[in-house]
Amino acid sequence: WDHSPGGDRDAGAMATQCVTKVELTVSCENLLDKDIGSKSDPLCVLLMNTSGSQWYEVGRTEKVQNCLAPKFAKKFIVDYYFEIVQKLKFGIYDIDNKTVDLNDDDFLGQLECTLGQVVSSRKHTRPLVLKNNKPAGKGTITISAEEIKDNRVVNFEAEARKLDNKDFFGKSDPYLEFYKQTETGWQLAHRTEVVKNNLNPTWKPFRIPLQSLCGGEMDKPIKVECYDYDDDGSHDLIGVFETTMTRLQEASRTSPAEFECINSKKKQKKKGYKNSGVVSVKLCQVVKEYSFLDYIMGGCQINFTVGIDFTGSNGDPKSPQSLHYISPQGVNEYLSAIWSVGMVIQDYDSDKMFPAFGFGAQIPPNWQVSHEFPLNFNPANPFCTGIEGVVEAYRVCLPQVKLYGPTNFSPIINHVARFALQATQQKTASQYFVLLIITDGVITDLDDTRSAIVNASRLPMSIIIVGVGGADFSAMEFLDGDDGRLKAPTGETAVRDIVQFVPFRQFQNSPKEALAQSVLAEVPGQVVTYFNMNKLSPPNSTTLPAPVSTPAASS
Repeated sequence: WDHSPGGDRDAGAMATQCVTKVELTVSCENLLDKDIGSKSDPLCVLLMNTSGSQWYEVGRTEKVQNCLAPKFAKKFIVDYYFEIVQKLKFGIYDIDNKTVDLNDDDFLGQLECTLGQVVSSRKHTRPLVLKNNKPAGKGTITISAEEIKDNRVVNFEAEARKLDNKDFFGKSDPYLEFYKQTETGWQLAHRTEVVKNNLNPTWKPFRIPLQSLCGGEMDKPIKVECYDYDDDGSHDLIGVFETTMTRLQEASRTSPAEFECINSKKKQKKKGYKNSGVVSVKLCQVVKEYSFLDYIMGGCQINFTVGIDFTGSNGDPKSPQSLHYISPQGVNEYLSAIWSVGMVIQDYDSDKMFPAFGFGAQIPPNWQVSHEFPLNFNPANPFCTGIEGVVEAYRVCLPQVKLYGPTNFSPIINHVARFALQATQQKTASQYFVLLIITDGVITDLDDTRSAIVNASRLPMSIIIVGVGGADFSAMEFLDGDDGRLKAPTGETAVRDIVQFVPFRQFQNSPKEALAQSVLAEVPGQVVTYFNMNKLSPPNSTTLPAPVSTPAASS
């Protein structure tokens, strides 16, 4: 097992799983009245679609008798994934019989939307429509989303003294295990690192989610076991104690909270046995830790910018061999990448205005090479309306530029970084920037790009690079800090990993959702790391403690 407290290694793995569970509460107004002599008896069914074609039923609410403005008590609980477009369909039916089949019940209207839209608007009210998309009278539906979780974590600092020596050669190698009490017994909540060869160890500070430790109950028993680590897995128990959060928290108030480690076997055998050492908890502090959803629901906007590689190595756009060739079907790898990533991101940006730039081309009228030209050739307003607007600007721009070179990334990274830097002056978590760079190849300005990324790692921004075509992308893998933090040529290290690189060819035969999933998997973690590092609360934390002395950002 991993001896590091948490370790960065599992962050990426966790990000592709569900970001959180969300509870959806549904209510309606002004439903159609299908019953003669009384009012409709509505029920809501929720269907979900993440694959493109297949809808499946998530659940149904109770039926509300005689009511055209029902508030359903039964909630829907869904796993929420940032990097997948999760389509939802809420169907309202007037239930007149006992059968499960809804086809023999009157249909009162439906709403199709995405979970991303619901989550980012928090309270989503929309008109209901009939199967033919005509309005269902004046009927409306409201969906409220709430994340299910206790977002408190406990920061610990602990040491021990005079632990029993369990090793013949040298001294014990102690570590601690914390257990939560459940109906079915003790459940491991956390394991500290091992301190080698030391009977008076000080462990590195560690953190445990309160939910994992005691389910948020301050007086629930917590068991702590102290072991001597052995490479062969036969770890020796040094001693055990039980405590509660209430007792542990005394540590942060006054002096350390001290606990005797008792080894019951040794106690039975040895007369005058006192203990097997003392564990001293110097700090036990409960803090709120916000999640990606806390920030999104608290009003943080994700600003999406696209950068497109127009260098000569892509090949002449008029030739079918070119990566920029638009096939008779109207697609190429550049367009596919823009669509699949943009479709997910756009739900998190309220104005849906996306700046789009090209680099590495000679541009009219005087044919100078530019590394950050607006696709719409309007430097004062490089914004495109929606992902459709970006695609349209790309199509219009393509025949008007001359593909050239070199492949310089740093200008467009620095361009977005300037906006991200401006956003930091508000001292709130109101803006985060995601730059999507689509490229066919090898970076010319690698050193400048490394410096630009290290600089951007201090800002609210992430960079996604999608490699198209068959070039050697080893330099890209190097920029993606998964194997250790990126260093600038000056030796300065990135504060956090902000680059995700994905070769498009890995996804050529998979559904387009797969590319978005892989590309966006790390973004929620990167957003949270940035805002937590800078101790920024969500802008309008209504359900959360107000941020300290920062005015809410006006969006």
